[in-house]
Amino acid sequence: MSRSREAAAAPVRKNQIIPLEITGMTAEGQGVGHFCGLAVFAAQAAVGDVLDVRIVKVLKNLAYGIIETIRVPSPDRVQPVCGVFPKCGGCTFQHISYEAECRIKAQIVSDAFSRIGHLKPKELLPVFGAENPTGYRNKAQYPCGTAANGKSPCFGFYAPRSHRLIPVVQCMLQPEVFGEILLQCQRALGTAQFRLLTPYNEETGAGVLRHLYLRQGHHSGEIMVCFVSAKDTQQVTDAFRQLGETLMQSFPAIRSVMLNCNPQNTNVILGKKTVSLCGSARISDTLCGVPVSLSPQSFYQVNTAQAERLFAEAKRLAAPQKHELLLDLYCGAGAIGLSMADAVGRVIGVEVVPEAITDAKENAARAGITNAEFFCGDAGEIAARFAAEGTKPDIIVLDPPRKGCDSRTLDACLQMAPSRIVMISCNPATAARDAAYLCANGFSLDVLRPADFFPRSGHVECVSLLTR
Repeated sequence: MSRSREAAAAPVRKNQIIPLEITGMTAEGQGVGHFCGLAVFAAQAAVGDVLDVRIVKVLKNLAYGIIETIRVPSPDRVQPVCGVFPKCGGCTFQHISYEAECRIKAQIVSDAFSRIGHLKPKELLPVFGAENPTGYRNKAQYPCGTAANGKSPCFGFYAPRSHRLIPVVQCMLQPEVFGEILLQCQRALGTAQFRLLTPYNEETGAGVLRHLYLRQGHHSGEIMVCFVSAKDTQQVTDAFRQLGETLMQSFPAIRSVMLNCNPQNTNVILGKKTVSLCGSARISDTLCGVPVSLSPQSFYQVNTAQAERLFAEAKRLAAPQKHELLLDLYCGAGAIGLSMADAVGRVIGVEVVPEAITDAKENAARAGITNAEFFCGDAGEIAARFAAEGTKPDIIVLDPPRKGCDSRTLDACLQMAPSRIVMISCNPATAARDAAYLCANGFSLDVLRPADFFPRSGHVECVSLLTR
């Protein structure tokens, strides 16, 4: 059946205004209710809202609408504190209380494991909400563009599903100092001294400055400024160095100014070449008590405070013993394995990104940890090799990307037969799928805990313990 015939068969039509009570919420921040048996989704709605909704799109089994009138507001509703919500797309849940957001995220994790994995944990722990849901991000990457007047440089974020720049100076998810640096940089770029550093235009390829990339050590307070340039000439480099020196004079916390060159027509932010302009080439911080050194390319948890709490919970669930071997797959810069190194006999970390493995080895050396070793390669390939060699870890930690583990990795884990698997995931759906595979082959889901790493966004993490 064609889409037009599907729409014709539905109980609503485009532009029709319908009454709708919101009974559920999606991870994308859309409220859902039902009208004449049809699921209707509406952005910026909240559970408990009674609304008038204008239908804007009709499919066979669902429809999308926009809020015309809020007849009865949900008790979860709050006034968004950001003037550009929801235009910039960075936040999903600013229109509801943080307590309500945590309830929704806990339900998303629980539903994923029950509906996708058909699993019920022996123990479902409360959601790990953030102690501070604002200013928590230690990294921000701001695209550079041109203001509405067509002349002044500006920074901001892209609107959802587009590359349309929404100007933003002070974001509530970033440290306040990031906005101050952003504003001074924006003002400097508007002066004759830095007229060479024009905003990059994706459509024409003209211009120089693509992104301003900031990162800060959560505990150290040290800040790195990294300019991402489309041009790689000495004149451009000199101009960025002067701009970096200007920023360092105003902000003593800036310890590093870097220049990354990315001349490619791509959505990837960083290019392959990075040079140091001012100060150090790295900044330092600590994560779970382990000293870390950060370059622009270093993998580092964006919410340090929540990462430390979650890794401590993972350690508690793993219950490591001094005689045991821990295998940390998808280890990144080694944070999880190194945080448990004091409690086990040996740690082996595996990560496919070479720079992350270099960082992991250096982090271990800085911390004086001698019982950890790291291997660079695909997690599935190296895990399969370990299994074939007869390696028998007591604990396996899995912290895969959003796509989850591949079957080769899971099969290797089954072959190595650890007594415990601790899985940390940024995607409850793939976590549920992978846990179901392990549970169908000799493991049980003992503990599940949702965790909120990214307050006000639609992302939710979870940690689970599986035992054999």
